[in-house]
Amino acid sequence: MSRPGVRLALLGALVLVIAVATLRFGSAKPDDSAGRRTTLEKIQRSGVITLGHRENSIPFSYFDDQQQVVGYAHDISVAIAREVQRELGMSGLTLKLVPVTSQTRIPLLINNTIDLECGTTTNNQVRGRQVGFSTNYFISGTRFLTRKGSGIHDLDDLAGRNVVVSAGTTSEIVLRRINAQRKLGIRIIAARDHGDAFVALEFGKAMAFMSDAAILYGEISKAKRPDDWHVVGTPMTEEVYACAMRKGDAEFKAVADRAIQRMMRDGDMRRLYARWFQAPIPPREVNLQVPLDPKLSALFAHPNDLPLQ
Repeated sequence: MSRPGVRLALLGALVLVIAVATLRFGSAKPDDSAGRRTTLEKIQRSGVITLGHRENSIPFSYFDDQQQVVGYAHDISVAIAREVQRELGMSGLTLKLVPVTSQTRIPLLINNTIDLECGTTTNNQVRGRQVGFSTNYFISGTRFLTRKGSGIHDLDDLAGRNVVVSAGTTSEIVLRRINAQRKLGIRIIAARDHGDAFVALEFGKAMAFMSDAAILYGEISKAKRPDDWHVVGTPMTEEVYACAMRKGDAEFKAVADRAIQRMMRDGDMRRLYARWFQAPIPPREVNLQVPLDPKLSALFAHPNDLPLQ
């Protein structure tokens, strides 16, 4: 692409990113806060908390048929926002929702566009050099989504084939590394997000979609014929999710951790899991029927015990 073309593409992406929706807890003042303030000071001054959300990551964070943001991780981010409101003693707080992708979520935190991102973001040491993380709230193994009858059962069956991943994810990094190490000859397609990756799979551009198993089950719910698809393969990595925030902001992290740990202690996190993974969900009212993994159950009982990867 020419340099003018690159500039236009980047400008278009920026316009998409800053197109936001707002949801009010109450009244708010205009945002005239400075980026150097702590997150809590910024929120108290402006009356606004800005939440990054995914557009198409069922069942974590996505738009329903009314174009409202819903999902397991979105409910957690809203709970954190309410905890922030209590911490600051504010009578009203506006939630400003900004769409993010795997590639934009960390840059938008660093440049103060968003204050918090709860989605499918893996808490690991590499990312921990750039951003801070809350208490861990989810665990999922990395596997493959493929059509039944494809003959694909595990990684070795994909040698010399096309595999799609979401750009900027740990799945992309791991697959590229293993592909090079084992000389499998896999042709890796990097899609913009999970939704685009599944479209590539549905249209036959790839034999499999590699991602966290929980994400893959969500993609099955979008299919015209969900029974045509299944998740296969030995888990290649274990992904532990947490909410991302600006690095070094201990006060804001303490509030986020308190909200998540209270949800675990009170049983709210298990109820959220049942709501989004074991019951019909919008927009198509498909039940993902994902059993609660023993490791995730243990995490709910003992939050933040897992080490960083």
